[in-house]
Amino acid sequence: MTINYDGRAFRKPDSNDDTVARYRQDGDLVWADFTGRDVRRGAVTGLCEPGGILRLAYTMVLATGEVISGRTVNTPERMADGRLMLREEWERYGEHAATGISYLEEVDRTAPRRTAPEQAGPRR
Repeated sequence: MTINYDGRAFRKPDSNDDTVARYRQDGDLVWADFTGRDVRRGAVTGLCEPGGILRLAYTMVLATGEVISGRTVNTPERMADGRLMLREEWERYGEHAATGISYLEEVDRTAPRRTAPEQAGPRR
């Protein structure tokens, strides 16, 4: 499966924290920035391999002031509605080292993009 990630956005399924990563791509180079309720600033940078597999490094500054870094390998899967789901195998480094698997779903590109906090609506 050949995938161009440029312009695509992803978030955790069923998440209501408004954290969305917006991806860019130039050749095999891929990067994204994200923010949300618990993340003051985050970024991923890496390479897109054949089949759309992403090998990324990430950093985040959390609302608590904690700085997190690690790596992920994201494998794309096509959902029934045509959007992508990324199976994310991650490893966190440092004081709170951990490993795990998460999923990120593509945000529908036809949905209106929220640009200001007052448009986001109430948080649950």
